[in-house]
Amino acid sequence: MRESAFGDQADGVRLLWGERDQPRSGPRPTLTLARITAAAIEIADAEGLGAVTMQRVAGKVEVTKMALYRYVPGRAELVTLMIDTALGDAPDLAVATDWRAALREWSARMFEVLRRHSWSLDAVASRRIVGPNELGWMEAGVAALTDTGLDGAEALDVVFVLTGHLRNIAAQSSVAATEAGSGSVLSELLAEHGARFPALTRAVTSAAVTGGQDNALEFGLARILDGVGLHIARRRQSS
Repeated sequence: MRESAFGDQADGVRLLWGERDQPRSGPRPTLTLARITAAAIEIADAEGLGAVTMQRVAGKVEVTKMALYRYVPGRAELVTLMIDTALGDAPDLAVATDWRAALREWSARMFEVLRRHSWSLDAVASRRIVGPNELGWMEAGVAALTDTGLDGAEALDVVFVLTGHLRNIAAQSSVAATEAGSGSVLSELLAEHGARFPALTRAVTSAAVTGGQDNALEFGLARILDGVGLHIARRRQSS
């Protein structure tokens, strides 16, 4: 892999794609990248991405900070490893009956990861190298659309739109959990100021009666897949 194409991210490429040797200088290595990354993920899961520092991770794996740098050049490279490791292997969609079932399973599995590792929502917003697991997820999503008649650009767009929806809902869910339930806060505000927002008040009241609140994940996913289905049908009719 040509490092010149990645500039100052070359170290991250070597780490993610298994092209970095174990340290050759100093005492015999006692750590692995997998152990270091797992420790960093454990910290992030418990306290958020901001709590992940080289010092904290070094302490968790019981080495000095300088010893940790023999394995990972810096925090940015560590975060790229964390993202790819947290994603894990892409789901096997071979048992799905059609493209829609495959993408539903893909979306459900992806949402699980995002909810379990909510810190990753902040991490993916920064400039970074994409790792093999992340590409594997993209591969699985695009492959699910192989026989639909969509071209490559459209298949990629479907995966990107789904990913954006999942990340957005996961981020909202994370904020709501932190604030002890955004629905109750909204209801309290409308109870006092509802006259200023009559349409919103009616919608919230109706959702409470029908039990339809907190359904944005499923609603959005269904509408996205409905739209993709219509586009596929039009493509097949015109071919």
